[in-house]
Amino acid sequence: MSDIPLIQLKRVTKVYGQGATALQALKGVDLQIEAGDFVAIMGPSGSGKSTAMNVLGCLDTPTKGEYLFRGVHVETLSRDQRARLRRRFLGFVFQGFNLLARTSAQENVELPLLYRGESAKARHAAATKALASVGLTGWEHHTPAELSGGQQQRVAIARAIVTEPAVLLADEPTGNLDTQRSREIMELLWGLNVEHGITVLMVTHEAEMAAYAKRIVHFVDGMVDNDTPNPHPAGLHEAAPAAAQTPPTLETA
Repeated sequence: MSDIPLIQLKRVTKVYGQGATALQALKGVDLQIEAGDFVAIMGPSGSGKSTAMNVLGCLDTPTKGEYLFRGVHVETLSRDQRARLRRRFLGFVFQGFNLLARTSAQENVELPLLYRGESAKARHAAATKALASVGLTGWEHHTPAELSGGQQQRVAIARAIVTEPAVLLADEPTGNLDTQRSREIMELLWGLNVEHGITVLMVTHEAEMAAYAKRIVHFVDGMVDNDTPNPHPAGLHEAAPAAAQTPPTLETA
């Protein structure tokens, strides 16, 4: 297995606007993430945590600095190459679920595979497996309106993992859920991390949810203020850690 970290940010800055109105959202961020890690990113509003996640998710590019994904300089890639990286290696979960309202759970989960040109048979099999992995067997044909908030977020997670990504980026995944549903979602993310080796990067403002992570990174004023290991993650009793998966190289994606 390669000794190269899965993800590295080196002195990354991000500036929006120009001149007197310029806003420096990131001010030289250094961050290293190993395959199989579970990192909670926290910080006050305007601290740069969401900007950092946008850069990590290839939704935005650094103004300066380096972003390496398994040793490949992402900041030098073209727009199409970054899109390819997103489709092949990254999965996204958002606070608002972002499900298609008149579309079944099965069809919502199949959508990323449709974009990748997979056959109908392959899409159906993969989506059925992904829904089963989040505990929604039997709910495949229900629309979002027929599902609870927790179930909708499970569908969103199934959609994010149906492509078998190396990294799952979760932006406030429990923000629209009550305490019990939030804990269920965090146990699910923990299981995907330790049982399937998916690296999880999660933005949250809730300390109780961050407690499930193996590391907690605090952003303040566009910089990493502290990066603290969590020796006793809240989900530790659920499962024993499995070996982290090794994603294919960018060249073979």
